[in-house]
Amino acid sequence: MHFTSEQHLDDGVLEREFTLGEIPGILWTPASASAPAPLILLGHPPLGLRKMYPRLVARARHSAAEGFATATIELPGSGDRPRWPAAEQARADLRRAMEAGEPVSDEIVDALILPLVDKAVPEWQAALDALLTLPGIGGPVGYSGGVISIGIRLAVVEPRISAAGFFAGSFVPRAMFEEARQVTIPLHVLLQWDDEGNDRQSALDLFDAFGSKEKTLHANMGGHTGVPQFAGDAAAQFFTRHLK
Repeated sequence: MHFTSEQHLDDGVLEREFTLGEIPGILWTPASASAPAPLILLGHPPLGLRKMYPRLVARARHSAAEGFATATIELPGSGDRPRWPAAEQARADLRRAMEAGEPVSDEIVDALILPLVDKAVPEWQAALDALLTLPGIGGPVGYSGGVISIGIRLAVVEPRISAAGFFAGSFVPRAMFEEARQVTIPLHVLLQWDDEGNDRQSALDLFDAFGSKEKTLHANMGGHTGVPQFAGDAAAQFFTRHLK
């Protein structure tokens, strides 16, 4: 891991950009901590870190106020990373189906999500390896947000993740439902009831499939971008309960 820049935000949070091989990322750490801070991995959709930065830094600062370090990495094929023609084709097929008012087929969802999960999860694990060697960062580790299928896979294969907060706002391949049954860590799942781009019943079925003994569904009225502030507060309380 190579740090390429650092700055202190106005609330004292230290923001450091880094690269891990060809993968860019950002690490935020609290202004002061008497012990190594628990770590939350901030997932996000494949829109690029630059576009997602305002939302990511807001989440990071909120978490820092609770004593957490947070980190994120650029997803494969996004931002300044090399183009990924297969992913771009899958996104184009998705846009065409949605603009035409057609159902999004399983084939489109599989092509869009499954290769992304296969590529992104090992990169998240490599980032976690590097982050946990840094002074001031310790366990336990949580995962928050992002493409929910990436979070599902991480929750299954990465034993260092102790709790996860998922946003049920992305397409989920049918194959991921079987993996969801293998998830056993505590979960906090956020669902926007009127999410215009996603099937509510599919999200409810996925929540039902999770094998965790402790799982909470927070459903709020509103569309994809209408998440209320108090929903974020509830997620913060969830991580405080399980990572501190």
